[in-house]
Amino acid sequence: MAKDFPTREQNYSEWYNQLVVKAGLAETSSVRGCMVIKPYGYAIWEKMQQQLDSMFKATGHTNAYFPLFIPKSFFSKEANHVEGFAKECAVVTHYRLKQSDDGKSVIVDPEAKLEEELIVRPTSETIIWNTYRNWIQSYRDLPILINQWANVVRWEMRTRLFLRTAEFLWQEGHTAHATPEEAIEETRKMLDVYAEFAEQWLAIPVIKGVKTANERFAGALDTYCIEALMQDGKALQAGTSHFLGQNFAKAFDVKFTTKQGVQDFVWATSWGVSTRLMGALVMAHSDDDGLVLPPKLAPIQVVIVPIYKNDEQFKLVSEYALKIKNAIASRGISVVFDDDEQAKPGWKFAEYEMKGVPLRLAIGPRDVENSTIELARRDTKEKFIVHTTDIELKIENLLSQIQENIFKKAMDFRDNHTRAANNMEEFVQILDTTGGFVSAHWDGTPETEEKIKELTKATIRCIPLNNKQESGKCVLTGNPSTQRVLFARAY
Repeated sequence: MAKDFPTREQNYSEWYNQLVVKAGLAETSSVRGCMVIKPYGYAIWEKMQQQLDSMFKATGHTNAYFPLFIPKSFFSKEANHVEGFAKECAVVTHYRLKQSDDGKSVIVDPEAKLEEELIVRPTSETIIWNTYRNWIQSYRDLPILINQWANVVRWEMRTRLFLRTAEFLWQEGHTAHATPEEAIEETRKMLDVYAEFAEQWLAIPVIKGVKTANERFAGALDTYCIEALMQDGKALQAGTSHFLGQNFAKAFDVKFTTKQGVQDFVWATSWGVSTRLMGALVMAHSDDDGLVLPPKLAPIQVVIVPIYKNDEQFKLVSEYALKIKNAIASRGISVVFDDDEQAKPGWKFAEYEMKGVPLRLAIGPRDVENSTIELARRDTKEKFIVHTTDIELKIENLLSQIQENIFKKAMDFRDNHTRAANNMEEFVQILDTTGGFVSAHWDGTPETEEKIKELTKATIRCIPLNNKQESGKCVLTGNPSTQRVLFARAY
């Protein structure tokens, strides 16, 4: 890796920005606030998508697709929803362009104004619940368990690749239920799916919790979330699952006949994760030499680099390497033999280190003679020689160890950066020195929550599920409190 950008310690923000570009994940687009996800980055997103999709289907969900455009009047039907998204909406007002009178430019045709303006979807609750009205008449039509893979637009003023862009990719689940108990169960179930995915695939430990009223999704009765901690001590909301109650059903008049033969409004949930998880993956694990990818999400899990001095050695090493490659690939492991003769081994080592390939195998003539290979782990930088007997099993086990070690390292970091504060002095000191999660008492009022945010830029990330009840005093007001909540500065 060329050391031509700051380390994490020098400038974490710039380190992240440069790493995303130099590792070939994404780049800024000529369209303001938008990004181009490059093939290597998209390959990681595809792995995320495939795993999540299988987990959704295993819990009974099916995929559908709804329009990108939403009539503006739909947003006015749910007051909290429109208030939450109004400032981020992109609006389509015309449907045609024409040449200017001088023929030198293209202008909007003033005669092609839409009868009703369209919102480019920032989220799909409104268009989906307008549709569900036609799908639901009876309790027999419920539940509806739908997921959509889509792009959305939220007109962000300050953008950063993957973390906050005007357009991003995501999935959004939208389900309909006959009872509030079923809807809440669904909300919690999908939160568990997200937590399992984050920890077992992203190798990122997360805290499951519920948001405060101030931090809820616009239009929800409750928002559940998973919160992760990045290496700079800032929190990142990695996924959310919302209990919407009957708000959208009432807004769009979605009723059903119950088993008892009476009319009632449908109960709803929505839940989603986005390409923000790509940013989390980079920030949670990577180092000053490049990406560190958990093997389960690495597009290339193993790379083989030949070491040779002449054509004869190259042929010898290549034949040996291809046998090893085929053995490893037989276990369903993605392995690449880099036989590019234009690049030196040292350059290849740096390139694959930058791209976060979990395991690098180097093979030279002596290895062929001794039936050995040199292994290098990306996570620990360890190098060692192994015999090729049962090499595919050794590699498979080693990849599992790497996955576990990356998770453990992230868990240790989070544990070491979660501290309790009993007053504002301790609270601010933690935020300004080590950062991380601050466990502190809060008096439960939105006014105090806003005041702490104003004073420290820290927000309540969540009230952890199954939180321990303990009497205490709010760090700001000194008023009584029954539990600690998790604060942090966040992305």
